[in-house]
Amino acid sequence: MNVIILEPSFPDNQKQFARALNEVGATVIGIGERPKDWLDDDVKGWLTHYEQIPSVSDEGRLYDAVRTVQQMLWVDRLEATVEAHIMAAAKVRSACGIPGTSERTAFLCRDKPAMKEVLRAAGVRCAASTGAHSGDEVRAFAHEVGFPLILKPAAGAGASGATRVNSGDELEEAIARSGVDHGAPTAVEEYVEGHEGFYDTIAVNGEVAMDFATHYYPNVLEAMRTRWISPQFVTTNRIGEPGYDEVKEMGRRVIGALRIGTSATHMEWFAGPKGLYFSEIGCRPPGVRCWDLYAAANDIDIYREWASAIVHGGVSQQPSRRFAAGIIALRPDRDGYISGYSGLDAIQQRYGEWVIDAHLPAQGTPTQPVEAGYMANAWVRMRHPDYDALRGMLDDVGRTVQVHA
Repeated sequence: MNVIILEPSFPDNQKQFARALNEVGATVIGIGERPKDWLDDDVKGWLTHYEQIPSVSDEGRLYDAVRTVQQMLWVDRLEATVEAHIMAAAKVRSACGIPGTSERTAFLCRDKPAMKEVLRAAGVRCAASTGAHSGDEVRAFAHEVGFPLILKPAAGAGASGATRVNSGDELEEAIARSGVDHGAPTAVEEYVEGHEGFYDTIAVNGEVAMDFATHYYPNVLEAMRTRWISPQFVTTNRIGEPGYDEVKEMGRRVIGALRIGTSATHMEWFAGPKGLYFSEIGCRPPGVRCWDLYAAANDIDIYREWASAIVHGGVSQQPSRRFAAGIIALRPDRDGYISGYSGLDAIQQRYGEWVIDAHLPAQGTPTQPVEAGYMANAWVRMRHPDYDALRGMLDDVGRTVQVHA
């Protein structure tokens, strides 16, 4: 099979997709924005051919590059694993006659109001929502549904650009910031109370071939707005227990309703007083190198399993569920430059055998803002056979390790 992979070397873990495709026997062609000379030697070794274009999100340039490749050989698949590249890839697939995620599916996985409209029609419980194109439409939705609400870009991923609104005054401020009165498509949603998590799969021909359930502590919106919190997300090894049956069934229904075929998926959900609610889904792997946690927890090369699904139509093994695994983000005490750490030796002595890896920027490194995400500054990743024990260990890391700036 001949497979084109978009951006085979950036960000850094992208190279794992190229490696995995090569290892399962595919001829791998890269299209990316970096000059070929800038690619790592291992990436060059995995690729049979490489095309550089100014932007892989530019449908016209991407189309021309794919056509150039098609003049050299038959292209079986065109794969994108980054959210910003999904729609361009889908449109070029359609134009070039390449199988894979359709334009419809890509659009529904990007446009949150349209996504939820389709899923509500399929019987999937979602928060009340609408796509707004003016401040008056936002105000009308608020009048009908009440507060609190969430405003976010219609194509935003996760909590990116999301704002919780609790009152009329806050609504006016959020409308002004959103740019909705100046043409910025905006999603407006009922705020759903509850614990937040995500359900990730590798789907093959619309069926779940491999799955994982992961929990946020605290929910993302709070985690990305509050400096003193050391947020974590933890993938469970208890997904086979009955408590996850409803999440897994929701995932299957969502994949079917959106006609996701053979693809990685990343679905967010809330569970609270009103029950289980779907939040959103992407037809791509999760971000924040979450697949690395799945690999460490389950004794698998998940990138290779994804490649096997693409190239051979199925996965070769199942997750062992031997460990739960998680990451905790460690925020600097202020903006500025990293000046040092405290508590690291104590954590190493207590839990060294359970640490997967850590990122501790050197002294003098500029800090990144809180909203930049879980891997923006320092972080530690750990695993343990018992989920509750791991949660306690990660909490202890958050209390003990201090990042000084």
